[in-house]
Amino acid sequence: MDLKELKLTEKRKEICEKLGLNNSEDIITYYPFRYEEYEKVPYSEFKVGSQVCFVGELASYPSTFRRGSLSTTRFKVLYDDEIISVTIFNRPWIRNLKMNETLTVIGKYDGNNKVTASNYYSKDISGSIIPYYPLKEGISQNDIKKLIKFTFDKCIDELKDDVPEDLIRSHGLIDKITALRNIHEPMNKNLLAKSISRLKYEEFLRFYLALDILKGNTAKNQKEEKVFDEHKVNEFIDSLGFELTEDQRSSKDDILKDLRSKKVMYRLVQGEVGSGKTAVAMVGLYANYLAGYQGALMAPTEILAKQHYESLKKALSPYGVNVGVLYSAMDEEKEMKKMISEGEIDIIIGTHALFSKDVEYLKLGLVIADEQHRFGVRQRQALKDKGKDCDFILMSATPIPRTLASSIYGDMDISTIATLPAGRKGCKTYLIKKNSIVDILDDVKGKLDEGRQIYVIAAAIERSDNYKAKDVNGLYQALKKELSPYQVALLHGKLDSEEKDEIMDRFNRNEIQVLISTTVVEVGVNVKNATMMIIYDADRFGLSQLHQLRGRVQRSDEQGICYLLSDNQDESVLNRLNILCKTNDGFEISYEDLKLRGPGDILGTRQSGIPAFVLGNLIEDTRFIDAARKDAHTISENRDHPEYRSYYEKMLKMANQNFIS
Repeated sequence: MDLKELKLTEKRKEICEKLGLNNSEDIITYYPFRYEEYEKVPYSEFKVGSQVCFVGELASYPSTFRRGSLSTTRFKVLYDDEIISVTIFNRPWIRNLKMNETLTVIGKYDGNNKVTASNYYSKDISGSIIPYYPLKEGISQNDIKKLIKFTFDKCIDELKDDVPEDLIRSHGLIDKITALRNIHEPMNKNLLAKSISRLKYEEFLRFYLALDILKGNTAKNQKEEKVFDEHKVNEFIDSLGFELTEDQRSSKDDILKDLRSKKVMYRLVQGEVGSGKTAVAMVGLYANYLAGYQGALMAPTEILAKQHYESLKKALSPYGVNVGVLYSAMDEEKEMKKMISEGEIDIIIGTHALFSKDVEYLKLGLVIADEQHRFGVRQRQALKDKGKDCDFILMSATPIPRTLASSIYGDMDISTIATLPAGRKGCKTYLIKKNSIVDILDDVKGKLDEGRQIYVIAAAIERSDNYKAKDVNGLYQALKKELSPYQVALLHGKLDSEEKDEIMDRFNRNEIQVLISTTVVEVGVNVKNATMMIIYDADRFGLSQLHQLRGRVQRSDEQGICYLLSDNQDESVLNRLNILCKTNDGFEISYEDLKLRGPGDILGTRQSGIPAFVLGNLIEDTRFIDAARKDAHTISENRDHPEYRSYYEKMLKMANQNFIS
C-alpha cells in the first residue's frame, strides 16, 4: 500500500519522508535497533550512582526552567512511602502530567532521595520490553511507534504469509503477522526471539531464491564467441610499462576466457583501492576491439570518466584504437554520438550519458561498469541493452571475502585482485580524538614544505544547525589563512562540471597544494603527489568509505598518511575507527563493515534488485542462511508444485521487474 492510500497526517508524511519510507511495507519493516527491559528496583536497594527503575505516583506539579534551548524539569514521586525528587532534561511537555498519576521513572540515583531521570512513562511499564528505533532530528520514539501501529492496523488484512506452509512447519516458525506484531510490541523475550527468527528466515529465503532465479536467467544467455589474436594482446600487456601482479594476470585470463566463450560474460572484478583493476579492464577492452566489437566503460563521475579516457587513450592509441569520451553537456556531444553510431569510436568512456536513448552503437560487445554499486540496476541494464548479447564486467573497490561474495553475487563469476602492485607502501592511518588539526599542524606544514599535496575531507558542504559537522566552506576560510602561502582550494558536488574539472586539473599540476573537498574525490581521482589526507568527523563515514578515501594517498611509492579526526567519545565508535589504524586490508575492513552495517549500503544490493537484509546478517546468521539456501533451491527445483508455485511466481515477477537478466 503506498503512502497516498494510507491517508497519513501531514506529520506522519513528514516522518516517512525523513526516514525514506515509501510504502506500508517500509513502515512495518522499520524495525527497532535495540530493546530495553526494565525491572523495578526496591527503594531499599537504591545505591548512589546506580541505574534505577521505579513506579510511583506524581506527588508535585512539574516545574520547568529554561536556559537557551536547554530545559530542566523537576517534580516529586511517591515510591515505597518515600518522596523521590526527580530531575529530567529537555522534556518540557512533562508539565502536562496530572497529580497522583502513575509514572515509571528510569534514571541514575544521586543520593538523598534524588534521581536524574533519562526517561519516564505515564504508566507502569516494569517488566515490559521497550523497543527503540533509529531516529532523525525532529522525530521521537513515540512518533515512530504511533506511525507503525497506525499502518499495521490499517494493513493487517493485506499482510499475507506467502512463505510455503511446509517450510514454516518444518522449521517450527511462528506465523508472519504474530512475528511482525511482536517485533514492535514484544509480549515476552521468548516470543521476541521467535519473531526475529521468523523474519530473518524469510529475508534469507527471498534472497537465495532471487539468486537462484538470477542464475537461471544468466545461464540461458548465449552469444557468438569473440575471436582475437592473443599474441597481440600479450604485446599490448608488455607495452604497459609495468608487470601485472599474479592476481591481475589471473583476472585477465578469466576475462579473455569469458570473451572467447559462447556464454555471455557476467563477471565481478573486485580489488583493493589501487590494485590495478583498470589495467585488467583495458586488456579486456583491447581484446574485445581485436574481435571487431566496440567497448564501453561507464564511470560514476565526469572526473573519473575523463581520467579513464586519458589513460586509455595514451595506452591504446598507438595500437590504432580510437578512444572517445562522452558526458552530459560536453561541447562535442552531438558529434561524439554520431561517431559512436557509425563505428568510428572503438572504445567509449563516459558517465550515465552512455545509455541515453539517443546514443546508438554500431556493434557493442563489452560493457564495463566501474564502481558498480554506484549505478542502479536499470542503468547498468540500459547500457548492456545497447548491444546484442553484450559481455558485462562490474568492477568494485569494496572487496569482500570470496565466500561472502559468492553468497551475495551468486549469479556472477568473480575475479579478485588482492595484492597491490610492487612498490606501493600503502597508507598509515592515525586517529586524532578531537575534530581539529591543532595537534597535527606541524606535520601538515612539514608535508607541504616537502613539496607534497594534501586532501582535507569534510562531511558537509555548508554549515547547518541540523547537521553538526565541519563544512568545506568553513574549513576553506580557516585553512587558507592558516596554511598560507600555500594554495588552498575548494571542491564539492554543487560546483558545475567546468569548475570541478579546472580545480582537479590545477591540483593535478600542483598549482593547488591543499584540496578541501567532500567525498567527491572518493572514487578514482589519481594525484600521485598527494600523500596526506585529513578527514574531519570521521565517525560519520563507513569503514569502507574511509578506506576508499585514504586510497587517494597511496597512488605512488611514497608513504601515504591519513588522519581521522573525531571528537565522538563513544567507545564503540572509537573501536570501529581504530580498525582502520590497525589494517590496510580492504577485505578485512569490508568484512568488519558488513558486520556493523549489513550488506545493503556496502555492496549496493538495494540498487541491484536483490532483496536487501534489514534483520539478517550474512556473517552472524549462518544457521538461517544454510536453511534458507537449501529451501530456496527446493522451491526453485519444484516451482510447479502447488505448495511452491505462488511464492516462486511472486519472486519471479520481482525478478523480471528489477534484476539483471
